[in-house]
Amino acid sequence: MEEGTATKAVPQGLGPSAVELLGRLIQQNTVNPPGNEGGGQEVLRERLRAAGFDCELLEVEPGRPNLVARLRGNEDGPTLALLGHMDTVRADPEEWSFDPWAGDVVDGWVRGRGALDMKGQVAAEAAACIALGKSGWRPAGELLLVITADEEVGGGLGAQWLCEAHPDKVRADFVVNEGGGELVELGDRRNYVLSVGEKGIFRMKLRAHGRAGHASVPRIGDNALLKLAGYISALSDQPQPEPTEVGEALLEALLGGSFTGEEGIRAGLERVRAEQPLIADFLVEPMLSVTLTPTIAQGGKKANVIPSEAEVLIDCRVPPGYGEEEALAALRGLIGEGDYSVEFSEAVVGNASPLDSPLADAIREWLGELDPGAGIAPIVMPGFSDSNPFRTAFPDAVVYGFCPHREIDLLEAAPLIHAPDERVPASDIELAASFFYELPRRMLG
Repeated sequence: MEEGTATKAVPQGLGPSAVELLGRLIQQNTVNPPGNEGGGQEVLRERLRAAGFDCELLEVEPGRPNLVARLRGNEDGPTLALLGHMDTVRADPEEWSFDPWAGDVVDGWVRGRGALDMKGQVAAEAAACIALGKSGWRPAGELLLVITADEEVGGGLGAQWLCEAHPDKVRADFVVNEGGGELVELGDRRNYVLSVGEKGIFRMKLRAHGRAGHASVPRIGDNALLKLAGYISALSDQPQPEPTEVGEALLEALLGGSFTGEEGIRAGLERVRAEQPLIADFLVEPMLSVTLTPTIAQGGKKANVIPSEAEVLIDCRVPPGYGEEEALAALRGLIGEGDYSVEFSEAVVGNASPLDSPLADAIREWLGELDPGAGIAPIVMPGFSDSNPFRTAFPDAVVYGFCPHREIDLLEAAPLIHAPDERVPASDIELAASFFYELPRRMLG
């Protein structure tokens, strides 16, 4: 990694210490379920305590603790929280070309489950906090490091529980979590993704209704499966993109110029698709509208009976501020009227933080020193993370997703997340550690 202004004040050993810590954390198998986050949290607690942090392990279930580490200052000021999760998704060793829990460095890559999601960011945050504490620096306000359990299955034992049961221990004015920081290059424009919000989740069961009959006489009944097949087929299309503040700002960052209103948004999306279809499909289009994806279908109980009912589970994601009404309208806009009913099975309201804030300014300033000419591309994540419960619990807080990567860009990193052979460039972990070392000093004095 080339040394820029943004990294000159960073202690020389910070990068290697972050890489070493990541290896230790990967070697802790924290696949969720069952989680077993305790071992990794103990590694962090021991090192943070030695650096002057007050540390607590808070848990609902034994062996599944959340770590809250606090560095207090002698002056009043805001609270900055660096957020992460210790658990990972599963890993089948038979699908990997190396041990999923190797935690080694080979050809410049740190290898193993969680390297990108998200033990890499956790290690960078923790190493930076440890270096800050040992240096004697103290904040004007408070610096928190919050590492949760259970994020990969919804956070019921982690962030959601912490925010509901212990809000006084994790309350913050500014929060930095996962979900952004990857480099996106389009033409001659360079941007780093900044996640300012997350879409809501409104999963629904669409039930087609018919009339039973003997399967040997197809026309005697009204086959609900055939009706359902038509509805599912209609979902091969998606609702049209809609203008939002974040969507317009993203297109401006990627393309330059202004893209406002429905026509502007659609024109901008098509321009991105013409230049780089993967960026359009992966980054831009999903955040601009409601999405409806059928995932599980079932119908019929006997081989010789025409089914009178069949259903499909639809994973529906909606922009922040949208709810069931907008989700239903989007569904009916695609499948039309018919002999069906809809039942919502899960609802998570999406939320977002302001595009402009002191935290955004600090990130932009740091990036300007690291990579002159590069900008910020704001997004709303189509997926879910621990940022959602923090925004819900603390409406005045600014919560972003950002962990800088520039050795590999967004399109290279995305296929490695939750996949076999997950790995991350060691140089990107060193870069992230330098960012998390500098950010508290810029935000907290």
